[in-house]
Amino acid sequence: MFFIVRQRANFKRDLRVSVVLILSSIMIGCGGGFRISDLAKGDIDFIADAHYRQTQALLRTLCIKLYRRNPAELAKGGATHVDQRLEQLFFSAGPVRLADLGYAQGTEALTLALDPEFRGDRVLALMAGLVGMYRNAYDYRAEFFMFDQLDERKLYQSARNTEILLWRLKASALANGRPLVLTNSLPGEPRNLSFERLFGKLIALQDMMAEIVSQQNDRLINKVTQNVASMVFFPL
Repeated sequence: MFFIVRQRANFKRDLRVSVVLILSSIMIGCGGGFRISDLAKGDIDFIADAHYRQTQALLRTLCIKLYRRNPAELAKGGATHVDQRLEQLFFSAGPVRLADLGYAQGTEALTLALDPEFRGDRVLALMAGLVGMYRNAYDYRAEFFMFDQLDERKLYQSARNTEILLWRLKASALANGRPLVLTNSLPGEPRNLSFERLFGKLIALQDMMAEIVSQQNDRLINKVTQNVASMVFFPL
């Protein structure tokens, strides 16, 4: 009896392996960008991949737009073209540690960008903070597979930190009243809300991914109300 049960178990295992191999051969033959590694992904992993790629694309766009809006910042660190900054910020999926910023990361870099006494490249500090924070929220992975587990709290708090950054950018200014980093239009300029839309997309993506992960982990997100008066960044 044991021998028969074992034979059936082996048959089922071999059948599953055969089906996977056949499907792999069909998918590879048909093209469509299928990879063997995709077999190690669940539905949530494909969703996480898409969200990560989209956030990185939006951050690249934001970086380019900020340098166009604040061209003087680029020269502060000795860079001559925005591509140099893009290379520094997006060369890998790991932490963003830059000597120009004293190796400040995440919210520390964001705080540096908002410091009126900072004399370096504010756009670089702001983008290094955002890029590093978002990568941290995705556990410094550019691709996800089964058994990889994200933290809904970090995803949620990165969205809240982005909202805090927006508020502080509007509220912070130099001694002459000029904003620390120019984003949306100044009084007298044509209306420009493109930065608001980019930040809004980033916030929405993080909130959506946080909700998906919380359901996967069967954990509620501990939603908190930040003191608007202090607007201190949440630690990740």
